[in-house]
Amino acid sequence: MNVETTNADLNKMATSIGNLAGKVALITGASSGIGAATAKLFSKLGASVAITGRNAENLEKIGAECTKPFIVTGDLVKEEDTKNVLESTIKHFGSLDVLVNCAGIIELGGIENTSLEQYDRLFNANVRSVYHLTMLAVPYLIKTKGNIVNVSSVNGMRSFPNVLAYCMSKSAVDQFTRCVALDLAPKQVRVNAVNPGVTITELQKRGGLSDEAYAKFLERSKETHALGRPGDPDEVAAAIAFLASDNASFITGATLPVDGGRHAMCPR
Repeated sequence: MNVETTNADLNKMATSIGNLAGKVALITGASSGIGAATAKLFSKLGASVAITGRNAENLEKIGAECTKPFIVTGDLVKEEDTKNVLESTIKHFGSLDVLVNCAGIIELGGIENTSLEQYDRLFNANVRSVYHLTMLAVPYLIKTKGNIVNVSSVNGMRSFPNVLAYCMSKSAVDQFTRCVALDLAPKQVRVNAVNPGVTITELQKRGGLSDEAYAKFLERSKETHALGRPGDPDEVAAAIAFLASDNASFITGATLPVDGGRHAMCPR
């Protein structure tokens, strides 16, 4: 069952989460899915948002639902695009308080049918780009005593067949989160991650699932998630907003499952 989020729901979230008024946030992967939901919620909570992604048309649509967003297209696998995203954001807003590393991809494949090319694609998109953008953003986050929220996956916490490179890449994001949290704690910069379970986005279809296979995948999610359903991007966005807000001021190095209990499930 999908969870529809109305304007009234967003207003309720704003009240319960707190606000991000006066904060500047850079959100990657914002042209769809969790990144898009995060951009809209952050804007609702008062943040000035810079949104980036590869799909310029989708970014414009998401930007139309935000308040005065700064939109910059780019492919974060490309180093020059990553530098441009960060530098143009700083040039536009003058500072940075929150970095949300949401961009990522998935592909199917286990050890018997994967390739080094697939491994490189997954790690370049899901790990290397996060490493690079975070490196560039850290000096500005130190100035504002800001924070970072990485979007990982339950696949980083648990093992699943036929998504080998993806699972490995997300476990790397979890370790990256903890290590960078320790590196930056003396500077009062917090670093956390959310670990979504199956969330209704286009991710799996882009990763190779047909419409029929995806429908079966969502149906199966009713059994693999303790709450009996897949998640909605707005539910993950709410967790990201909480971790980015002052309400989470004493939380760093955390990897927070937002997965309907999937990480706790065991076969019976």
